[in-house]
Formats: sequence, C-alpha cells, structure tokens
Amino acid sequence: MIELFTDFFALFDFDVRKSKDARFMDQKVTPDVLCIIADCVLNFVADRDIEFTKDDIWTDDYFNHNVKSIFNKPDAGNETTRQEYDKFTSQPLRTLAYANVLTMRKEGKRNLYRINNQVILEFVAMKERNAYIFLYHYLVKVLSDSGQIKYFEDFKDKCENKTATNYDFVELKERFQRFIIGNTAINGETEVNRIFPKILNVYACENNIQGTAKGRISANQFYYTDLMYNRPNWRDTGKNKNTSRNEAIEDHESLLMDQSRAYSDYMIQKAMKMIRKIYKESEIKDQWSYGEATQVHHIFSRSDFPSLAHYLENLIKLTPTQHYTKAHPSNKTDAINKDYQLVCLLAKTNNIEESLGKGEFLYRRESLIYVINTGLSQNLDYNLNFKEIKSELTRIYNMN
Repeated sequence: MIELFTDFFALFDFDVRKSKDARFMDQKVTPDVLCIIADCVLNFVADRDIEFTKDDIWTDDYFNHNVKSIFNKPDAGNETTRQEYDKFTSQPLRTLAYANVLTMRKEGKRNLYRINNQVILEFVAMKERNAYIFLYHYLVKVLSDSGQIKYFEDFKDKCENKTATNYDFVELKERFQRFIIGNTAINGETEVNRIFPKILNVYACENNIQGTAKGRISANQFYYTDLMYNRPNWRDTGKNKNTSRNEAIEDHESLLMDQSRAYSDYMIQKAMKMIRKIYKESEIKDQWSYGEATQVHHIFSRSDFPSLAHYLENLIKLTPTQHYTKAHPSNKTDAINKDYQLVCLLAKTNNIEESLGKGEFLYRRESLIYVINTGLSQNLDYNLNFKEIKSELTRIYNMN
C-alpha cells in the first residue's frame, strides 16, 4: 500500500511555495478524525459519482450518530455547534483534497469535493492505523516537495544521537513559522503553531523520536496514542512507554473498545460491512457452503473477546448453514464448535495470505497473529510466515 501512495503522490507537486496553501495540514487532522471523515464521505457518496460539501457530510445522519457518540460532541444539527463542526469536517477534507485523494473546486464561498482516488480513501477510512500511515507518507511528500524535509531530518538525527535540546526544537519551529508566513496567506505565528505540532508529531511517532508537547520538545519519544483527537483515558490503566508502536496501536484500539460502547459498535459494524462487501460467497468451501453467504461470523466470539470484535482478521463470511449448524452447534450462538473454529482460522489465514499476495491492504499478518494470540492465549512470534502460522494452529488445536 505504501508503494501505491508513493506512486500516486509522485504524480503531483505538493510544494507549498507554489500552491501558497497552508491548509495541507491543520489542527483537527488527526488519524482518528481523518479516518472517520473519510468513512463518512464514502457512506454519503455511496458509490455515486457526485460532488459534496462539508455541510453535506456533517448534516448527514451517519456522521451525526457516530461522531456525536464516539467523540462526545453535541448534536450536529444544533446551530450553535456550527463552528466546531465546520473545522472538524472542513480541515480533513482540505487535507484529502491537497493530497488529491479528493478534488476540490470553489463555487462562491463553498468548496465542492469529489472522490478522486477511491482506493486510497477506502484505505484511510478502514482504520485509524491506516490514516496514520497515510498521513506520515503524505506529510513527508509535502515537506520534501517544499524543501523542508532536511530540517526535520536534522532534528531527527539529533534526537537519535541524544543531543536534541529545546533550542533545536525552537529552531525547527521558528524555521517552519517563517516558511509558512513567507509563502502562504497566514500572517501570524499563532495559526502556524496550531499546525506545526500535527506535522512534527506524526513524523516523530514514525521515527521513534521526540515530538512536541505544550509548546516544548517532549520529554520522551512521541507515541501513537498521543496523536489522537479522541485519546483513551490512560490514567487508570497505566501507559507503558516501553511498548513497540505496533503494540501501542493494538493497546489503543483495545482500550477504546473497552471504554466506549459507541466506538466499539461503530468499529464492529464498519468491519462487518467491509467483509460483506469484499466476499460475495462463503470463505470456506465445504459441503455446507452452498447457498447465499449472508452471515459474518466472529471466529473468536464478540462476547468473550470484545477487543477482537472489530478485527477483519477475526471475521469470516459464511452461509447460514455454516454459521448456525457448524460454527455455532444447534443454533446456539453462545456455543463454539472448536473443530470448526480451526477450519475458520485456517480458511481465514489462507484468504489473508492470498489477499496480501495480491498487494491488497485489507489485512495485516501481524494482526492475524495478534488475534490468534489473544483468542487462544498464545505467544506466537510476530515474524511467523503463513505456513508456520497454519502449522502452529494445527498443533494448538491437536493439543486440546
């Protein structure tokens, strides 16, 4: 997928000195906000080739229901909240338009958008991790085209060599201020200072270096969870600063699932909708696979493993017979047929391997291993290949 980004971005010049547009990034453009806005665009457009405005998105019922409940915001239909929702929708849309994922044209005072790259938009909309990956590669492209990446790289080198000081951070920030004020319509440092942390901290997170917090260089390297608009409440859980980025991403998703039923329901329904769209037939080709595949089955049940309920790697498309006769014996949805659970896991592993082999972006091998480790209380190595994963699954179930 990264190659798809780079190939697509290579078609365009994102040099801010030429565009004179500072809105390539903004205060509300965080991975979680960008993700849900992309999803709301796809839901509103619904495979139609139409133009839309920011108001079309934030007055849509899908946006109102999910943003209101997930981000604890007031009703989008309340006129007093217009300014808040204006930034929440317009800023991510402008970023996607600068990246040419959307096209944008002006009609009077309105910006009219249209989807320009459906594949990348779907990737961003799928999960917050994807939106983060997109943001990093997009921002590096903007900084590179604009002649600014070398200064960020100099700061990174100092962080990696343990020589970075707040003076180095201030120098980078002031250089960025001069660049934006000198090349765009923004003429004050206050506005630039709202944008700069959103850029530096994505760059810092991906490169495992210090970012910025409260206007200063951060005391430690910047973490994925700190990028989010809708951060989990870490006060009661303890934030482990020694985890890898991948582990932090899994922890972030799991904690949000635990803390917010609205977020959990949204993520699960989005994942199930995606599986229904991807697979027209059952993912398991056995004697019970005949007929229409209408069921999306949680291999590890939603009730026992709520943190896994939104993982595409834990969802499999089945026929009603497969679902209610084999996966759940005698139509008892609280019961699991362990033998058929293995069949599901092996079939899903094969499908994930095939999907990744085609260069698709739906799944992650690491997420499959995470699902297996969690669901079966294992500690499989994240570097296992697919043949080894299937061998381990067979071994685990034969032992039980």
